[in-house]
Amino acid sequence: MRKQIIVLTLFLLAGFSMNSFGQVMDSPPRDGVFDKTATIERKPIPYQSVRESDVMWQKRIWRSIDLRQKINQPFYFPENPHNGWKNFTSVIIDALKEGTITAYEITSTDDFLVPKTYQELLQGLESNDTVQMPRNYPPYDIFDTVISKKFDPLDVKMIRIKEDVFFDKQRSQMDVRILGICLVRDSYTESGEFRAKEPLFWIYFPEARNILAKAEVFNRFNDNERRSYDDIFWKRMFDSYIIKEQNVFDRKIADYTAGLDALLESERIKNDLFKFEHDLWEF
Repeated sequence: MRKQIIVLTLFLLAGFSMNSFGQVMDSPPRDGVFDKTATIERKPIPYQSVRESDVMWQKRIWRSIDLRQKINQPFYFPENPHNGWKNFTSVIIDALKEGTITAYEITSTDDFLVPKTYQELLQGLESNDTVQMPRNYPPYDIFDTVISKKFDPLDVKMIRIKEDVFFDKQRSQMDVRILGICLVRDSYTESGEFRAKEPLFWIYFPEARNILAKAEVFNRFNDNERRSYDDIFWKRMFDSYIIKEQNVFDRKIADYTAGLDALLESERIKNDLFKFEHDLWEF
């Protein structure tokens, strides 16, 4: 009888230990001081309503954001998602996979005309190349093999944005509204040489704001003040340069100049926007 009691006790202790271990696996410990709920419930700041009759001046601008610049690094890092923190490209790709936002095909006019499904998008982002390789054993004959190249978010090192700069006479304010965002990655030849900047797709920014408002961005000054990607765009906390302004020829700066002259042309357009706003209030 005593032996049976000992065996039953050991069995209950073993079951309790297994149950405790299962609970730890199902609910991992909280990685932090408190549960983060503000980010999940965060919503984008609504735009001010603008009437067509109140817009007395408007200019469409295209900009390029280089993620290699120090101020723009929050868009590029972290390399691997962790603790609910992802880089900008991963946030966009995950939202496209979930179907919460829509990708649009690259066109010459950068309009949001042709939507693309996630599967169509993957066909353009990923590639399967057939190459010939020798076997590593006799008779060392040549055989065909397929090398699959998956999409890597870290290949995206540039972002293009399309925006409208306008003056609202009702509010007496110069305002900027981002309309679209385009991811751009580096394209290389089969030998590994750099070929060109490859634009991947456009997303409609107002549609993506709900997703971007819930995506945290690293703040180097305060870990508790986690900004979102929507905050970064709203507050213009990034560095960029102009690559195109609306013109009669519908051409980019790179189409009629290059090198240092292209940078000077970009600065000229930026200064023209500044002078226009400044002259509005000069008496």
